[in-house]
Amino acid sequence: MNDLWSTYTNDYLTSLRAAGRRPMTIRLHQHYLRVLASHARSPRAVSLQALERALSRPDWMPETRKSAKSVYSSFCRWMHGMGHIEHDPSLLLRSVRVPDGVPRPAPETIVARALAMADERERWMVLLGAHAGLRVSEIATVHTRDLVEDLLYVTGKGGKTRIVPLIDEDLMHAIRAAGGWLFPGRTDGHLSPGHVTVLLSRLLPDHWTAHTLRHRAGTVAYGGTRDILAVGRYLGHSKPETTMRYVQLPPDALRAVARAAA
Repeated sequence: MNDLWSTYTNDYLTSLRAAGRRPMTIRLHQHYLRVLASHARSPRAVSLQALERALSRPDWMPETRKSAKSVYSSFCRWMHGMGHIEHDPSLLLRSVRVPDGVPRPAPETIVARALAMADERERWMVLLGAHAGLRVSEIATVHTRDLVEDLLYVTGKGGKTRIVPLIDEDLMHAIRAAGGWLFPGRTDGHLSPGHVTVLLSRLLPDHWTAHTLRHRAGTVAYGGTRDILAVGRYLGHSKPETTMRYVQLPPDALRAVARAAA
């Protein structure tokens, strides 16, 4: 990233901080802008073609592409609003299609194996993912101040805060006893989400991931309540259709449909 890119990027990131964006969000914007900088010599020379080339990285999944497009649109709006560019090229970007996800909850045997192999710190990570349904970015930032009695206040995507009741007494004790970050590290005082992902990946076999622990939480919660709205609130979703991508319908529900249709 050359000096001109650094200047405009720093000013843009300052505007995000002034708007109260979270540090992880700011780092994500910075990362995507570094990618864009390799396709345009200057922020003032960003074109539709440069944006499309940046978004065409073959190693990006559709969800990543959609996230990057959102950042590029935000940056171009800011550049246009500040008078740095005459036209906003991001307005001509096509929408990014993200295929409907298929629920893939980690099986109970996989969760049990992970808990058996985990050290104490990793155990809390597994429980926060598989039982509380937290994202890795939320696991990384659990803090003592977030726990009020048995309620964990979780700030997730978009800076939205939800309340997640905790059941495991040992986990609650660990959060209180931490006296700060539950997982101290070098990223603003806590572990980075990437490091949490690595630790959980070592415990999970085959293609099971930290995110499948979250799918497990949604699936089991729905199986026990049949309340998709409550499960969505638990996971921090704003739309039921998002929650349905996390919930694998229980076999007895499908059998009931089959009996009704017979």
